Amino acid sequence: MKVGADLADDRRRATVIRREIGYDNDLMMDANGRWDVEEAITWMQHLTEYKPLWIEEPTHPDDVLGHARIAEAMRPHDVGVATGECCSNRVIFKQLLQSNAIKFLQIDSARVGSINENIAILLLAKKFNVAVCPHAGGVGLCEMVQHIIMFDYLCVSATTAGRCCEFVDHLHEHFIEPVVIKNACYMPPKNPGYSTEMKENSVQDHIYPDGQVWAELISSGKVSK
Repeated sequence: MKVGADLADDRRRATVIRREIGYDNDLMMDANGRWDVEEAITWMQHLTEYKPLWIEEPTHPDDVLGHARIAEAMRPHDVGVATGECCSNRVIFKQLLQSNAIKFLQIDSARVGSINENIAILLLAKKFNVAVCPHAGGVGLCEMVQHIIMFDYLCVSATTAGRCCEFVDHLHEHFIEPVVIKNACYMPPKNPGYSTEMKENSVQDHIYPDGQVWAELISSGKVSK
């Protein structure tokens, strides 16, 4: 659940969610980096009673020491800190791990230097015994990240314990080999590659400014050329 805009509303929604899912199922909270460090700690102290598994992106993604301070404050409440979708390189991940600032590492398939750098980050997570829970959604991120989380399971961590991988069910229709989900799990792709090849008609429709999608937006006055 998204948190951070209105504390009273956060508590109201958390109460509703916990009433519906109980305490045997995980609840994750995500602040999208909107707090400073002390605000994050104070705000989350009002939400720990709902026993979230993690608080995601509690502060600016580059603030390694800030995340460490938040993680230290949340540790007695058994609330982990999760971040990484906006981290731009393996060095920031290394510092987050060295400073014990995260309990869940959220790599992004497109944010860092593609497969090679993501493999380095997976190896760092293994060294520090931190669970990898990749970020996904957006255009093609699910298609890409499935390969990374499967590689982590098969070749690095050899476990799914404490791990999950995000999924958003939109925009897959633009890809030749869209992800396949069964029983809430990613199914291994049947063909080699990174599963990112887009359908030619989708590419042509979205070329600016003459593609069909842009042409309709321009003609309707919603955007200017």
